[in-house]
Parts: sequence; C-alpha cells; structure tokens
Amino acid sequence: MSSLEAGEKTYVVEHLDQELGPWSVLEYAAIAKESRDAGARFCLSSVPEALHLPQELQYITELVVEPRSVEVIYEKQKNRVCLLDPSAAKELSPEDGENFDVFLFGGILGDDPPRDRTSELRNKGFQGRRLGPIQMTTDTAVRVTRIVVQEKVPLDRISYVDHPELRIDDHESTEMPFRYVKGHDGEPVMPKGMLDLIKKDSEKGFGDLF
Repeated sequence: MSSLEAGEKTYVVEHLDQELGPWSVLEYAAIAKESRDAGARFCLSSVPEALHLPQELQYITELVVEPRSVEVIYEKQKNRVCLLDPSAAKELSPEDGENFDVFLFGGILGDDPPRDRTSELRNKGFQGRRLGPIQMTTDTAVRVTRIVVQEKVPLDRISYVDHPELRIDDHESTEMPFRYVKGHDGEPVMPKGMLDLIKKDSEKGFGDLF
C-alpha cells in the first residue's frame, strides 16, 4: 500500500472509530466506486483491528483496509501526501495534482472531549490544503478533491448545492448542514441509498447515522 505509482492518486480516509455506521458505509462504498472509475485508489487507514467490516463493504475489491496509520504507511513519502485541512492557509488547486499523490482526510474523533485528528496530522508535518469555508460530507470532500486534482477544475468553478432542503414526506422536510456537488439534474450528489437512509432515520437525528 505504501508504494506510490507514478500518476496514480490515492484517497485515504482515516477511520479510527470502533464502529462503522450506516452513513459511513454508504459514503465509503461511493468513494470506492468513484475512485475506481477515475483510475484511483481508496484506502481506509488506522482501522481498529476489532472493527468488523459490514457485509456491504466486504465485497468491494476497490476498498483497501489498513490497520496502520498514515504516519507509518507514508513515513518516507510524507512530502507527497496532502492533508485536507479546514485550517490550511492555501486552498486546493489543480496544480496540487502534480505536487501530491495521496490525499488524506482526517477528522474529529468521538472522544469526549473530541480529539482533533487533523490538527495532530498537521503538527506531524503533513502539508495542508483547504476545500473552502463550508463543511462537506466525507464523500463530497473526496469527490471535490478528485474533481480538482484529476479533472483539473478549480474549486470556484465547481457547481455546489449548500444546505439543501430534502423532502421527507408530504408534510416534512429537513435541511442538510453540508455542501454538496451539484449533479447534472441540479440535485445534490449523494451516495446510492443515502436519501432513503436520511428519510428513514430523520426522526432520530443525524447523530445516529454516522
């Protein structure tokens, strides 16, 4: 996993949680498929040994599951790894597709108080880039990164849908607190099955979905 092939991009999502909720399952499946279609690789790193991969992900050959952390995997290639960091001084640009081979998505862990893993990686020397001011879902962040570095479309030229209102039924709707890529139909691009999951569990609150 640590060897970098010339021109090939790898998208790495750190998953340090002992569990994997239905929201993440759909996101990871979508990222794996889209990465494959783009000629790229997708890896989950720092996966706890005790985590049982759901059946929906077990048969996705494009998904690489790594118990090792990115610090170990790319110890000798840190300069080719880009950390997607909301606090970075520079925004991601098409030129970064030439500068980096690996794009790393950290996150805030479920500890109490939360531990900012992105900050930890920043302090360990990974170079950072921003994806703009509005929070994205994990699959959207990877999708936007791929569009920028592989399709060479600048961040400000991508069409987005911010905080879309999703219709749950004839009487209820819910506003999603994220930015999405706008699809050809004008609707936010979401993983297959995500809209049904949101409708099914809307009464529980989003905290139960991740």
